[in-house]
Amino acid sequence: MIRLEGSIVAVVTPFKNGEVDPAKLRELVDFHLQSGTDGLCPVGTTGESPTLSKEEKAQVVKTVVKAVRGRIPVLAGAGTNDTRATIEYTKMAKELGADAALLVTPYYNKPSQEGLYRHFEAVAKAVSIPQVLYNIPGRSVVNMLPETIARLAKLKNIVAIKEASGSLEQVTQIRTLCDLAILSGDDALTYPMMCLGGRGVISVAANIVPKAVADLCAAARKGEYRKAEETHLRYYDLFRTLFVETNPVPVKTALRMMDIISGEVRLPLCKMSAANVDILRKTLKAYELI
Repeated sequence: MIRLEGSIVAVVTPFKNGEVDPAKLRELVDFHLQSGTDGLCPVGTTGESPTLSKEEKAQVVKTVVKAVRGRIPVLAGAGTNDTRATIEYTKMAKELGADAALLVTPYYNKPSQEGLYRHFEAVAKAVSIPQVLYNIPGRSVVNMLPETIARLAKLKNIVAIKEASGSLEQVTQIRTLCDLAILSGDDALTYPMMCLGGRGVISVAANIVPKAVADLCAAARKGEYRKAEETHLRYYDLFRTLFVETNPVPVKTALRMMDIISGEVRLPLCKMSAANVDILRKTLKAYELI
């Protein structure tokens, strides 16, 4: 069974004139391979999955898988708020060669804890690919409780959880109830979560500082917590600034300022306000990224 740990980048989807830019996507993959990134997660929230068509999602996953060539794991976003559609996308991820699928808690329809369990159970039974649960109540409205997570951990192809509830207490509860691998869903909480036994992060910040995030995770995994803490504190302001507006708008704007991609986003996301652009620019200059 695949091991997902360290710095897994929630990679952005580059656009050119409103369309997916596969050439830039391949460049991003090369950038991360050269920077010590431990895995890539295309077509997640940071990859603007809500506004990608099925064909575009397939194009992005296929491009990343082909460019990676098995050197690091590819964790493809496949979750929706429709169980049948989630099964379809998870099957597609497997067929395209992804190593695992990332499955977000169903959003908007607010299922009960039993509904959450049955949703993920149905996907796990339908598709024989390693699956990562994704708990993010700030976007999905529903919080998957530790008891539900522990139930799901008993299913053999559920291998990890991306925990983005923002609660270290919840992380502790998960750790006491099961041994499911925990990945941080928030760069600012990666260090404390790894101190609690987390395995790594699915990172937004690693889109622009991949080596720093990889180094933080590597130090924590080795038990070098003082070294990991130093990196955490050094980059904390950057972690926070990348969420001054809705992700992935700031990180794509940062990548544009760094002359890496165009920075285009799709509606209903839009350009950052001038005031927040100034904040982001000052932060990037402080870190000598521009």
